[in-house]
Amino acid sequence: MTNIQGIEVLTRSHDYLREVVAAVPGSAWAAPTPCSEWTVRQVLNHARIDQQAYGLVLTGDRPDSDPFHPADALDGDPAAELDKALRAVADGYTRLPADTDQVPTPLGPMPLPLAAATAAMDAAVHAWDIAVATDQNRPLNADLAEAIWPAADRLVDQLRDAYRVFAPAREVKDGYDRGEALLAFLGRDPHWMPAGS
Repeated sequence: MTNIQGIEVLTRSHDYLREVVAAVPGSAWAAPTPCSEWTVRQVLNHARIDQQAYGLVLTGDRPDSDPFHPADALDGDPAAELDKALRAVADGYTRLPADTDQVPTPLGPMPLPLAAATAAMDAAVHAWDIAVATDQNRPLNADLAEAIWPAADRLVDQLRDAYRVFAPAREVKDGYDRGEALLAFLGRDPHWMPAGS
């Protein structure tokens, strides 16, 4: 994966997250999600702070809030607050020189394509969480998932073991496309639905 491809993957994941958040009904922010401890509101706040961290670390800064205990940005316009964070990350990655070898990330330095794919993985998976929690027919695109796989292969088992940030991997069943397989690897049920659906 080249630097340009990595940034394209990040941009596509950000677009996915933006589209999903823009379509959340006002009544759905308290809905349960595949992240069993969190509501839609909490997943969005977590995703926003995670993305903010990927942007700020490029300049040596850190977000004001812990992504696992994120500040709530939903008092105003949640889509606008998210967009600010996503634009800052995309702008930061776009400004990196083409020959950049290692990029600082919240998980330590990485080659630029891997760093971009890691931020993309976070955005895309949480977009899916919000989409299924709010009954949106916006599956994780198989091509996007394929582009994210290098980051998942490289990092997820280590993060799962060290920080318990992913549930145990689930069985990848016959017939799963690459998006469903990625979700299962990340500990999600690709066919999750809210209780009572």
